[in-house]
Amino acid sequence: MRNQKFIGMACLLAIGPFSAHALDITLPAETATYKPSDLPGFQRAQQKCLICHSAEYAQYQPPSSPRAYWLATVKKMQKPFGAPLDDTDIDQITDYMVKTYGNEQAKK
Repeated sequence: MRNQKFIGMACLLAIGPFSAHALDITLPAETATYKPSDLPGFQRAQQKCLICHSAEYAQYQPPSSPRAYWLATVKKMQKPFGAPLDDTDIDQITDYMVKTYGNEQAKK
């Protein structure tokens, strides 16, 4: 029993100094941006969506995503995740997302 206490104390003393230091983390600069658009939802997305996450979130969604998918995604950001969006924001951001990243994109 005495050996177990000694080993436990030795472990705490060995790792203690390493676990008490705060780390400084420098993140790389953000390079992803939303695709520019004349749609009002572009400005709303710039103002509201980038508060919490990168524009890459939209870029990596399937281009076949329909309006219902984008509407549900934007509403999910509002209610469960607490994004500062009102109903006008939801409609405009959804319209921008589906026309820019979803299945309503202009054919090239």
